[in-house]
Order: sequence, then C-alpha cells, then structure tokens
Amino acid sequence: MRIHRISIVISGLVPGLVPVLACTAACAAAPARPPVAAIAAPTGDVHDFDSFAGAWTTQQHRLKARGAGSRDWDDFPATLCNSPYLGGMITVDELYFPTKGWAGVTVRSFDLAKRQWSIYWINSRDGKMQSPVYGGFEGNVGLFFGEDVDEGRPVKVVYRWTRLGRDRATWEQAFSYDDGKTWETNWMSDHTRVK
Repeated sequence: MRIHRISIVISGLVPGLVPVLACTAACAAAPARPPVAAIAAPTGDVHDFDSFAGAWTTQQHRLKARGAGSRDWDDFPATLCNSPYLGGMITVDELYFPTKGWAGVTVRSFDLAKRQWSIYWINSRDGKMQSPVYGGFEGNVGLFFGEDVDEGRPVKVVYRWTRLGRDRATWEQAFSYDDGKTWETNWMSDHTRVK
C-alpha cells in the first residue's frame, strides 16, 4: 500500500486510528514542539465505493455547536442516492435532509496514478465546494484526511467510512481545531440500504 502522509499531533487522536510515528528534520530543529505523527492517508482502489451504489436511508447525528465543547446532538433523517460514473472512478451522492430544508452533494474522484480518492462536499445552503479530504479503504474501513476552515478557524478533518456488510454503513466526521492535539467528532450517520 502506497502511503501519503498528513502530519498531525499524536495526543487525542480519533479513536481507532493508528498513528505512524515520523521523525523529521523539522521536528529535530524545534524540540519545543510536541512530537509529530504522520497519519497515513491510505491509498485505495477504484472499486472502494462500488458497494455504496443505490438508494439509502440514513439517520444523522450532528453536534448543534462544533468546536465549543458541546454534547448536545441534533438527530434527523436523510435519504441518499449514490451513483457511480466512469467505471466507478467517480461517485456522486445526493443527500436530502427533509426536516432541515436543505440538501448536499458528495463528489468523489479516484486518482489512478496516486490510487487515492478525493472527496468534496457541496451543500445547498451556500453552493460552495468544500476543501477535499484524501484517502481510501483498507478492508471495510475508509479513512480520509484534509484541512479546511470552520467558521473562520482552520481545522484538520478526518472522515471515517465503515462498511457493515452489503446493506449497512456508518460515516463519521471529526475536526481538530488545535493542529491535531485533540479531536471532536461532530457528525455521524448510520446508513441502511433501501430494498
């Protein structure tokens, strides 16, 4: 497996992620900084999202206030339709939140040379394409890493997809507002295939 590295600080990592320690000249030159871990942005396969094709119902769980230490969750339903294109190299999810009055689209593209997915999110509230996350699946778990800005604050981002058989899956999003020292899971969803 080819690995592309994204550096983040070790303490408080998202549960279930295994950091790969990296020693760099920059770390050696700056001993006051905490140790740096390189989390592998996994490579994947063009068929990683094949099993997601079709219609799904989802139950969404989203923090009401991100980055504020909140433990108050908003639970709401959604429907999702996933369509593959170009032999699975592109996948598009249309996600509708009927009780919220808005929707979103996920666009995934697979880089054949890097063997890695780029995932982009666009919501109907502002129409802006968010910064991508990069990664792939190893077995039934897909990890995708990136950087973005949340309400003016820079964040490190991780998505975690877990396939739970052919007809169930989960997705989680976590942000770090302190360059990877701590992580907050702020959105989770449970997916069930429509039969």
